Amino acid sequence: LGYKGNLFTINPKGGQLLGYPLYKKVSANKNKIDLALIVVPAKFVSKTLEECGKKGIKNIVIISAGFKEIGKEGSQREEKIKKLIQKYKFNLIGPNCLGILNINQKLNASFAEGMPKNGNVSLISQSGAMAVAINDWAYTHKLGFSKIISLGNKAGINEIDLLKYLAKDHNTKVILMYLE
Repeated sequence: LGYKGNLFTINPKGGQLLGYPLYKKVSANKNKIDLALIVVPAKFVSKTLEECGKKGIKNIVIISAGFKEIGKEGSQREEKIKKLIQKYKFNLIGPNCLGILNINQKLNASFAEGMPKNGNVSLISQSGAMAVAINDWAYTHKLGFSKIISLGNKAGINEIDLLKYLAKDHNTKVILMYLE
């Protein structure tokens, strides 16, 4: 899609994915990492977050589900995430979210397919399903967006944090919100 940054992939089995080497651990990668996109089973998220914290990664998106939305066991997992946010001072979106799209940067850190054209509208959505539906609709109808952000469970960053950020974003002129 034209993203100009570097992409590093992690998998305990190693190997390659789409031509990229798979590092067996976050710490095995010696590069500076600006954003971690976590898509692992919920029971491994805390361990992965701890690795990110030790590596100095501050910006995290957790797409994985299996947290407070499933009951007591998931709520306990989410509390561990909140403690790690405090410990490492993460800027964290999720868990249980679609992810984020920054169309201006050509960054798709989500499981959405395709990106709308560049525009000046930003969307904040608690619902990943709604965010992906709007993304698909905008892509099909050639409507422009600046950013699409799915909040999920809001263990870290919430809608107020994003409103403050987008209010200062020179690429955003309109903010849409879908909250549950």
